[in-house]
Amino acid sequence: MAATRTSEMLGSKSFISNLSHSTSLLKSRERRAVQVRKVVTAVAVVPMTTRLIELDSVRAIPETPVQVTVSGRVTVGYDAKEKMKELMFQWWDSSKTTIDAERGVSLQLVSTDVDPRTGKAKVSKEAIIEWSRDLNISADKFITYNVEFVVDVNFGVPGAILVTNTDQKELFLKSVTIEDSLHFDCQSWIQPQKIKLHSEKRIFFSNQAFLPSKTPVGMRELRKKELRELRGNGEGVRVSSDRVYDYDVYNDLGHPDKGTKFARPVLGGERRPYPRRCRTGRPPTESDPKSEARADEATPMYVPRDEAFGDVKRQTVDAGSWKAMMNNLFPLLKHSTEGDEAVISFADINNLYKERRNHSHLNKMIRESTTDAFKFDPPNIVSRDASCCLLDDEFGRLTLAGMNPLSIERLQVFPPVSKLEASVYGPQESALREQHIISHLDGMSVEQAIETKKLYMLDYHDAYLPFLNSINAHPDRKAYATRTIFFLTQLGTLKPIAIELSLPPMNPYTPTKQVITPPVDATSFWQWQLAKAHVCSNDSGAHELIQHWLRTHACMEPFIIAARRNLSVMHPIHKLLHPHMRYTLDINARARELLISANGLIESLFSTKECSMELTSFAYKNWRFDMEALPADLIRRGIAEPDPTEPHGIKLLIQDYPYANDGLLIWSAIERLVKDYVNYYYPDSISIRSDPELNAWYYESINVGHVDLRHEIWWPKLSTPEDLVSILTTLIWISSAEHAALNFGQYHYGGYVPVRPPYMRRLVPNQDDPDYLSFVSDPEGYFLSSLPSLKDMTVLISVLEILSTHSADEEYLGNRKDLSTWKGNPQITEAFYKFSMEMRAIEKEIEKRNRDPKLRNRCGAGVSPYQLLVPSSEPGVSCRGVPNSISI
Repeated sequence: MAATRTSEMLGSKSFISNLSHSTSLLKSRERRAVQVRKVVTAVAVVPMTTRLIELDSVRAIPETPVQVTVSGRVTVGYDAKEKMKELMFQWWDSSKTTIDAERGVSLQLVSTDVDPRTGKAKVSKEAIIEWSRDLNISADKFITYNVEFVVDVNFGVPGAILVTNTDQKELFLKSVTIEDSLHFDCQSWIQPQKIKLHSEKRIFFSNQAFLPSKTPVGMRELRKKELRELRGNGEGVRVSSDRVYDYDVYNDLGHPDKGTKFARPVLGGERRPYPRRCRTGRPPTESDPKSEARADEATPMYVPRDEAFGDVKRQTVDAGSWKAMMNNLFPLLKHSTEGDEAVISFADINNLYKERRNHSHLNKMIRESTTDAFKFDPPNIVSRDASCCLLDDEFGRLTLAGMNPLSIERLQVFPPVSKLEASVYGPQESALREQHIISHLDGMSVEQAIETKKLYMLDYHDAYLPFLNSINAHPDRKAYATRTIFFLTQLGTLKPIAIELSLPPMNPYTPTKQVITPPVDATSFWQWQLAKAHVCSNDSGAHELIQHWLRTHACMEPFIIAARRNLSVMHPIHKLLHPHMRYTLDINARARELLISANGLIESLFSTKECSMELTSFAYKNWRFDMEALPADLIRRGIAEPDPTEPHGIKLLIQDYPYANDGLLIWSAIERLVKDYVNYYYPDSISIRSDPELNAWYYESINVGHVDLRHEIWWPKLSTPEDLVSILTTLIWISSAEHAALNFGQYHYGGYVPVRPPYMRRLVPNQDDPDYLSFVSDPEGYFLSSLPSLKDMTVLISVLEILSTHSADEEYLGNRKDLSTWKGNPQITEAFYKFSMEMRAIEKEIEKRNRDPKLRNRCGAGVSPYQLLVPSSEPGVSCRGVPNSISI
């Protein structure tokens, strides 16, 4: 009778209540315990239930706790083809009835409670996945196995799982579900035990978020243990299976063993300041012990295993590389015999692209299988008119709504003044004078135009001038340090009215600065076109190296490393930031290997050549984290002024500034989400100051990750919930919207080279130059010969296409896959839901703005809509979409 009542009671309650209630019942019956001869689980529904059956005796044995089995499902992924072949061979072998028990995965549940006898967390017996049983291949090609855990009846709530891989190959542990009620979202690679040197077992915590002080007692030591395992000590060689996070300087960009031509300075020190990167731990080069060896078969590229691209992401990048190789095949074959000659005609350039014609479906298929098979899709943003040059109105529009909308600033002092040291770089005064621009100011004086905030500028003088001697020493690279003055028209558009071209001082008798103004005749027309092309070349380099690489990719990396090292995966701030850190370390490592390395794609395709990364080091001196917040950045550049009566707290001085208009919508939505989230976990300043993990993360981000700037007084303090809201909002903004605005328009805005060349091969001629006569006799030919070669154009277009591509597994702002973490916290889930709805509303608002004819910078005949900050996107090159993270 007692056994029957016990069985009925255990079958009628949830698993957690069962364990607690069972213990109370047994104590109330003079500590009688049920001795189980055979334990069977019959549980598969919510709520979790457990039954004990086949009880043959009841007698008091106080030392022997009651044990029950708990059912679970484990979902894993690995090389599916190899695993299926292995299983098929096992099934075909009729003599083999069981799988070797030593090969597979063992799991143990860890309780949130501790055993009072040992003072340590309670653990279940090991559960072994048997590959041949309960095989279920899901639609996404992961494999799900059933598993049973044996636990004491007073086990408590499972809070973690210990996992050991005894198979010969790594596998991807996607999730573990216990009794349909507890879910562990693992999403991590598990290495074979024999090569896993730093830990015998992997720890996976439940999806719940806990501040350090709120950690269940059974989880506290595991929480500390996991963080200890993730932190490197700056020593040792890394292998691909490691999950170790450590900092290093940029000492892996050069090939010093190939000669001094391929050597590159170490970046990340007082002489060449730079944000820190994740340490790869490769051995030093033979010729330079300060530099790491480059990745090769013996020492492959290292990123912590959990940061590596997933299969879909990797396949997308590989497919893009394959397509790029095929698109470059014929141009490369042609120029292998003809040499790297200059472009002869605009027709040569246009022939790189598929024709824009309407064909029937059959004719389109035939055409694309023949003449268009290895051509590029024409960029659909920048117009290609008959002259194939950048029009003035397009030049101004793209400054506000193009691939680099972060450089434009208001002109507040005229003439502009350089901040470079005059004794090294020459006079600080500009060559710009009032007579150059007065006729373009609608009757205003220069002072009136400045006072009414009508003058704006693209200023690349100080960024480029220190490197021009090195750049111009190359026979196929010629560059200026440029300044461009714009006038804000009554229509809200920017009109370029003067361009200053500066060179380093040669001698006291040779002018090094010249000013080009809008054309008045055929000669000045082509000089103006060449000057604009040089500005766009400066802008291309500044965009790629400073705004894009430095301000998003490189400067975010230390915050990510510090988060992985100091914030437990259980920490609420880690969980908030987790989707915004996805793939960033991997794409940065690939960039160091292929893009920004010595003789890599950036050096090959842009004007800055071997000075490229030194230019970013020079710019990093002026980088400020507190100015990366969108409102602060707009105010710093003089584009906006504080105004508490405005919806976002600032007033834009250029009303039709698509990047700022759309960006402020997203910024404010992020800020509201973060404020709701932070206030839930941190109600006051005391809760901020008493969180050791949070403070260690922020301290290390500054003092180790950005060590070269650690003494700057502008670093925001972390003392109040408001401080934390500001810091987190800025980090999420950088990794999502700011990066998206700079990255995903590269193909369509930069893929037609004549209007945005990455480098120029000739300077703008004046009457004293030997090339002046040839320029006057054939100005179009001179312009074409100044552009990159067709071979370099095809490589550039291919690279921009890869960088602009969304993979099918992209995760976009407003979409989170881990909401189950907060299913017990309706305030948090409601905040995420509201944020998701705001992203949908922002998408509709942007579409509405793009149809408004009053907004001349995003709507009109021949004017492309501005969609870079539309939150969602389909896979591929869409010129829209805001992913959660810097993933490409």
